[in-house]
Amino acid sequence: MLPDNPKLVSIQSFLKKKRALHKGQRIVFTNGCFDILHPGHVDLLSRARALGDVLVLGLNSDESVRRLGKGDDRPVNPQEHRAFVLAGLACVDYVIVFHEDTPLELVKAVRPQVLVKGGDWTPENIVGRAEVEESGGEVRSLPLIEGFSTTFLLERIRKGA
Repeated sequence: MLPDNPKLVSIQSFLKKKRALHKGQRIVFTNGCFDILHPGHVDLLSRARALGDVLVLGLNSDESVRRLGKGDDRPVNPQEHRAFVLAGLACVDYVIVFHEDTPLELVKAVRPQVLVKGGDWTPENIVGRAEVEESGGEVRSLPLIEGFSTTFLLERIRKGA
């Protein structure tokens, strides 16, 4: 059993903590599976955090990862392990697991000033874009470091590389 981490929160708990944030603090939101953490993930999360004061990470639950069609063996790491590792990163302030197919309801609840995804997502395809922009926020698609992806890592592992 993993130890508790105060960064691992429910949406209800986050909303209570959000009320205690200093007025004017910019909340940045991103989401993903983060199945096998690699340098590309850490770089993206660090740059996302630099866009504001608080980084909230929406983490796909195991069930939602399976529904994404990434493969029968995904996720490799269960959500509790993925959440714990992500919460250990200094750039991540809160991790909230979501069970839906998309993070739309979570984005609506968090109401970030900045919504971020990796460069493999065009801004117009980022879930929650309309809601964030309608409230005056911005949506960013940040370039990725080439050569890093969980899919690529798994292919190398399967080949014994």
